[in-house]
Amino acid sequence: MAEQNFKNHARLVPGFHGVTFLLIVTGLVGSVVNLFHADAATHYSAALLVVVFLALLGVAWYARVFALKAQDRAIRAEENFRHFILTGKPLDKQLHISQVIALRFASDEEFPALAKKAAAEKLSQKQIKQAVQNWKADYYRV
Repeated sequence: MAEQNFKNHARLVPGFHGVTFLLIVTGLVGSVVNLFHADAATHYSAALLVVVFLALLGVAWYARVFALKAQDRAIRAEENFRHFILTGKPLDKQLHISQVIALRFASDEEFPALAKKAAAEKLSQKQIKQAVQNWKADYYRV
């Protein structure tokens, strides 16, 4: 596995982000086309197929969103604990979750100062990641 840094830290899972999403969208488009071409006898089943694919799209979307929210909560707790160990104080309450998530890439040496700067200057997630000098890789987040 290549060493992680700002340029390559984003992670896509081809089976989920590519294949699964593409199959669901293709199925939805096909079911909508089928609905418009359906005659009176098959209209109900064609409409039901559209509903099924819309539900499947919603399930796939929320499965991803809920998993990310759980990871976000874990990252917030881990980084708050790391900050407490390093400084004896919890993270600044002004930090948004996106900022905390970006701060996880900072080494222990630069983490407290960067956290303080991120809160004071309201740095974006991208600005925080770009400010990291010694990248601490996170290979577990999907």
